[in-house]
Amino acid sequence: MIKVSLVGTGAVSTQLQHIFKKTAQIEVVEILASREHFDISLANDIPDVYIIAVSDDAIIDVSKKIKNSRKLIVHTSGSVPLNALPKEIRRGVFYPLQTFSKDRKISFEQIPICIEAEHEKDLVLLNKLGHLISTQVLKISSEQRKTIHLAAVFVNNFSNHMFHLASEICTKNDVPFDILKPLIQETVAKIQLLSPLQAQTGPARRNDTQTIERHLNQLNNKTHELVYEVVTNSIKETYEKKL
Repeated sequence: MIKVSLVGTGAVSTQLQHIFKKTAQIEVVEILASREHFDISLANDIPDVYIIAVSDDAIIDVSKKIKNSRKLIVHTSGSVPLNALPKEIRRGVFYPLQTFSKDRKISFEQIPICIEAEHEKDLVLLNKLGHLISTQVLKISSEQRKTIHLAAVFVNNFSNHMFHLASEICTKNDVPFDILKPLIQETVAKIQLLSPLQAQTGPARRNDTQTIERHLNQLNNKTHELVYEVVTNSIKETYEKKL
């Protein structure tokens, strides 16, 4: 049995709480609100690991509140390095590589869990904890994780914002956004078989200058125009030698 304390009440903490409580070999000892003042006492149910699941900017301050430094203390951030945690503690990282929303339960089975620790016994503990909820547990350094997180922002956060801009364009012109959902699904499905480089289509890929000009003229929002131009130019530069 692995005993866990979760620090934070946001989306990541909520989803970890759901999956941990469904896993027989994991016991959630306590859930602590990060914004409240707390000192961890040496209680009977001392956890094996404290998981700090808070915003990146709050990780350092929250970690300093945990007085029981004999236990492993990890954060769940993709961009914060391991050494951001106080060097006096047993420190590590338990980073589930996925987008989380508080009210949407998802399956953890295929979610990559990126782990890092300074001591072998702590890596063993995190590896065991990860494999209890996922089939993919990977030892990833802080530098590697920083790169993964940057790439994840492009594929998830930026692409989702593109969906939002498309939704705004549809709404403004009385077109249902749902009509684009099969296209979105095929776009994602295609890169299971092709590289993104091979899968690219559209007017920028073909250098259809007249279509690009019509689109820019059609947009009445300066921000939308700027995004369209920047992304179009990036695509054109990527394929300019092949056009």
